[in-house]
Amino acid sequence: MGKGDRAVSAPFPRHIGIIMDGNGRWAKKFLLKREAGHRAGAQTLRKLVEGMNEAGFEVLTVYAFSTENWTRDDGEVAYLMGLISEYIQQYIDEADKGNGRVRVIGDRSRLSVDLQQRIAMLEQMTADKNGILLNIAINYGGRDDIVRAVRAVAADVAAGKLALGEISERHINEYIDTAPLPDPELIIRTSGEMRLSNFLLWQAAYSEFYATPILWPDFKISHLYEAIEHYNKRQRRFGGRKGS
Repeated sequence: MGKGDRAVSAPFPRHIGIIMDGNGRWAKKFLLKREAGHRAGAQTLRKLVEGMNEAGFEVLTVYAFSTENWTRDDGEVAYLMGLISEYIQQYIDEADKGNGRVRVIGDRSRLSVDLQQRIAMLEQMTADKNGILLNIAINYGGRDDIVRAVRAVAADVAAGKLALGEISERHINEYIDTAPLPDPELIIRTSGEMRLSNFLLWQAAYSEFYATPILWPDFKISHLYEAIEHYNKRQRRFGGRKGS
């Protein structure tokens, strides 16, 4: 679906977050292994990013692997890490053909050295491109994000760069993983669940939330436009009041 197919009122949210949920349930629905659901989900993401880039979206942040996902079965974790590495490599191989940018947010220290190197290479290769920015959250947790930001601010205080009484939201914003991007205006969760699951907790303070029963491998850009239609009908008050 290209620009001419947009059946959605303007404007687009500048920054959209997606909790990609339902891969396992999709696989179970078709009597497949969970791994097949994860692979189908990765293909869905590629198609969605391509469509969003063509349509002129600015920023997409997706929840690929949370800090809690390490508690899953060792075999599933190993498969997910391999799939993520494969996904990153595909972007590296195709970096010269497209105009999209890719960043990875989260704590990379627990990732394999090889995956860390691939991530760094991809970020460097796409840094100067002007298309959609895809933030992939890997080993990411909203609480961990805040803790790491607070530690960075505390280090500034210890170094004499900042007085304790001067700490404000602005300083946290400077060290949060998504800096210097705007907070997500819209967060979408697939598969019908109604929780954030530790995703962008700081950044989502005033995000609009949209849940859909669609399982992630079945999610298409038309479903994204449905979410945006709902978003554009809402009044965003940010704690204030508009009208009577």
